[in-house]
Amino acid sequence: MSTGLMHGATGTVSPAGARRGTVVVTTVASDSHTWNLVFLQLLIEELGYEVINLGPCVPDRVLVDACRETAPDLVVISSVNGHGHQDGLRVIEALRACGELASTPVVIGGKLGVAGQQSDAAIGELISAGFDAVFDDASTATREFSRFVGTLSTAPRSLERTEVGA
Repeated sequence: MSTGLMHGATGTVSPAGARRGTVVVTTVASDSHTWNLVFLQLLIEELGYEVINLGPCVPDRVLVDACRETAPDLVVISSVNGHGHQDGLRVIEALRACGELASTPVVIGGKLGVAGQQSDAAIGELISAGFDAVFDDASTATREFSRFVGTLSTAPRSLERTEVGA
């Protein structure tokens, strides 16, 4: 494992007693917020996954390299600074350009624009760019995200995309 990768430490396991898989949690390169990542890590661990928390301000190349190394079952990108939409379009292009990550589920959420909640068109743009789901900064986003994570399978991945709007 690369130096700098931070693993979850809560020890929460799924009812069967084994982890369901691995999830990488990160922000976009321009976002220095960490509280959102801690919250997501704890939530995802409660859902039975091991979490690799890359922390804030992660350059696209570092994210791609970490995902290539760990082959996660899901990548979660969180934004608080309002640049998630703009930066997300760039980072999903880098992830999808990497052959071994082409079918890895990738989601983005949080405050994706400086003007608040994203329009359906903006969410559609993120889905079209390659995100499997978008969780805008809405009051129901945590519940929708938990449902999405609960539907993940460790079976071979398909390229089908799912839109989750606000």
